Amino acid sequence: MLLRRRATSKTAALGVAAVLTFTLLGTTAAATPAAGPGSPVAAPPSPLSAWRSCGGDTPATVECATLKVPLDHREPRGRKIDLSLSRIKAADPAARRGVLLFNPGGPSTSGLFYPLALSGLLPQSVKDRYDLIGFDPRGVGASTPLACGTTTADERRTYRPYKDATFAEDVAWARDIAERCRRLGGETLPHISTRDTARDMDVIRAALGERKISYFGLSYGTYLGSVYTQLFPRRADRFVLDSAVDPGRVWRGMARSWAEQAETTFDRWTEWTARNAARYGLGDTPAEVERLFWDIVARADREPLDLGGTRFDGAAIREYIRWEISHPPVAARTLGLLRDAAEGRPVPAFPTFVPTDNELASYLAIMCGDASWPTDPAVYRADSRRDSVRYPLYGDSVSNIFPCAYGDRPAEAATKVDNKVPALIVQNEWDPQTPLAAALGLRRALKASRLVTVDEGQGHGVYALGISACADALATTYLTTGRLPSRDVTCAANQPPAADPRPASPNLNPNPNPNPSPNSTPAQASARLPFPFPGR
Repeated sequence: MLLRRRATSKTAALGVAAVLTFTLLGTTAAATPAAGPGSPVAAPPSPLSAWRSCGGDTPATVECATLKVPLDHREPRGRKIDLSLSRIKAADPAARRGVLLFNPGGPSTSGLFYPLALSGLLPQSVKDRYDLIGFDPRGVGASTPLACGTTTADERRTYRPYKDATFAEDVAWARDIAERCRRLGGETLPHISTRDTARDMDVIRAALGERKISYFGLSYGTYLGSVYTQLFPRRADRFVLDSAVDPGRVWRGMARSWAEQAETTFDRWTEWTARNAARYGLGDTPAEVERLFWDIVARADREPLDLGGTRFDGAAIREYIRWEISHPPVAARTLGLLRDAAEGRPVPAFPTFVPTDNELASYLAIMCGDASWPTDPAVYRADSRRDSVRYPLYGDSVSNIFPCAYGDRPAEAATKVDNKVPALIVQNEWDPQTPLAAALGLRRALKASRLVTVDEGQGHGVYALGISACADALATTYLTTGRLPSRDVTCAANQPPAADPRPASPNLNPNPNPNPSPNSTPAQASARLPFPFPGR
């Protein structure tokens, strides 16, 4: 699992850019349309603290506040937890429409400063019309964080290849992590779920005095947004869902989809690399490129490679290349350096990303709390053996046993998303993390939505990232006017370079920055999470 290390204390989260629930609130709640099916009684008023400076070097245009929400929305007068929010006010008060909430994915990614990370990329017409609202979801970062007491070793092995010889150790590890999370998470753990975060979003809506919210969700954020539309269909205004999770495959099915997509993307990459053999020298045919890669993996499994001071075994190399193959020039440079290391030549340091305990704990809480997982280790063993053959790059890693096998049963049944709330789904054709098939699944669940597919689009994330001018224009038009396309649309991708003109460098990852800054792109702000986790 390759997540960013970042500070999770409230002070650090407010000072450093890292980079939703029930109706409430007196007269505001009374004036709002009723929520959707499955929504409990309204919670009592929950005041928002005064907006204040976020501190540190955060620009003065960004304000921060804290909101208390019920830990258990079925017990609205019970224990409260904190949500940390940020706001960038609409640039043109006369044109202001309302609020636009953001979630950058994960799950478990901090979204507190995500609007700040995006502010340099969003069109001015969007920034004129909306207050941009960021928040750390419950359990994450500055919002009453969760912990499991995990170590760096635990955090590195969440997704690992299946081996007959080590499967008993994997089972023991998964059971131990589940027990630690249960012990340290206490009464909080059962309430860290997507449904509860969606309810928190509605608390935020009411606390801000808004009848409806608009929303931009990336990756896991598309699932969060779709759950909100199911719970609160008449409070959803304009929802842009970028790089979609299929709500019918949450969560083990989505994890296994990464392996399915990785094989196709890997084949496309070997073809691209062979076509550019004159520059990279990694093989004149796709078969030669593939053979070189697997020879290096086998060698690293025998003796890990020294990549600038960090030891990488075959599993780590497979995980690394899986992230990069949707950016063919980057992956080709990486393979060249891996070959150099295998031949004993020194290479620059390879960036590594490891989650904090809070990131892993909140990730596991959501993965386990949203849907049931198999409890019999034999299921994981059989699936891993089968998927290691069907999807050799990553199949055994995502089918191997997971702590959710030993977690408590979810407090609520998995959310069935099936409604007619309008939304705009934008999706790259060749997204390795949330495949096009997942976007088609979300499109079927949100029957009044429209899907914009970027033909030949590569990578994870579309809107405002320079992937497709056509897709950007459709999303901006929807956010600013409310007009959805009359039907699903296929957009052309912007023309990518034929090959990477830069020399090889140690910054191999397409999202190399381990500490996102306010100027990070959305991809950088959530890099290396499959939804993106193992985030974003």
